[in-house]
This record gives sequence, structure tokens and C-alpha cells, in this order.
Amino acid sequence: MAHFAKIGLNSKVLQVLSCGNKDLLDANGKEDERLGQQHLEKYNHWPTQLWVQTSYNTISNTHKLGGTPFRGNYAGIGYEWDEDNQIFWPKSPYPSWVKNTTTAEWESPSGPPPVLSAEEEVTHEYIWDESAKSWNKVARF
Repeated sequence: MAHFAKIGLNSKVLQVLSCGNKDLLDANGKEDERLGQQHLEKYNHWPTQLWVQTSYNTISNTHKLGGTPFRGNYAGIGYEWDEDNQIFWPKSPYPSWVKNTTTAEWESPSGPPPVLSAEEEVTHEYIWDESAKSWNKVARF
């Protein structure tokens, strides 16, 4: 089964639909994204160029079955389609976070939080402080 994201204004994903793999096969039996787009336009009345194929098995630019990752992340409603980088992005967790186009993940401007010891992991965690643009260690409740 092939999955496609319906793209709206500001490159936002409005919907994700599937179609049968047979709808993507050309006369030589080779998969062609354009055929899936044409199929979806015909039955959903949304322009061909606004359907973008996405991979159900891709997250953080890794294919969970060991295959080739496709377009960074599986698209979800509200995601942003980044045509230049060919990546579907979830909403940024914080305004200061930046896109890592290699991992297809948002990253804090100060990097990942410090590593806690095994003892500390039970009693503490790090949370992001957007105003200070840093990680704060807090007690778990």
C-alpha cells in the first residue's frame, strides 16, 4: 500500500491517504509516484502536484524495516512539506529549535540534554527552558 500526503496552503499536510500499489505501476511494472498522484486527483479532486508520496516506515530519516528512508518522516496531519529538502516535518517543539536535515528531527540550539546517571534517571529529568534556551534538571514528581 502506498501513502500520499495532501498538501494545502503554506505546505501543510491536510490529510494522508493510501492507494493500492497497483495504482503506481507503469506499463513495465515499475512504481511511479506520478501515477499515484493522478489516481488520487481523479478520485479526490485535489491537484496532482499537491499529492506527495510518504513512507509509512520512515521516521527520523530511518527506515524501521532496514530499507531506504524516504522523505525524512511519515507525513501526519499538520506536518509541513519541505520541498527543498524533500522532508516532512512535524511541528517544531519550541520556536528556537532548528531543523537537522540529516536526521529529519528538530534539535535544540544547545544540543541534547546532559546524560543523567542511572541513579539520577529515577529521580530527575531534563526539560527545555525556552526563555533561557537551555536544559534544566528538575526533580520527577
